[in-house]
Amino acid sequence: MNPTSDHDDMPSEIDFSGGARGKFYRPDAQLRLPIHLEADVQARLAAIASAKDMDLSALVNDLLKKDLELIEMGR
Repeated sequence: MNPTSDHDDMPSEIDFSGGARGKFYRPDAQLRLPIHLEADVQARLAAIASAKDMDLSALVNDLLKKDLELIEMGR
């Protein structure tokens, strides 16, 4: 597909006059950030999680909680 070609199915202008501001806003919503691990770290953690018969996310959360406790103790 040519990125400079015209898109006949797209209108030249879009009318937002009937839109409602904040329709999907939720003040109590919590953002859960995706965390990207280096491939070798993920492989090692996945092996440990598998050996412990636990979910990788649960293992990573447990490790991070322990690290956070150590950080707090060091203050």
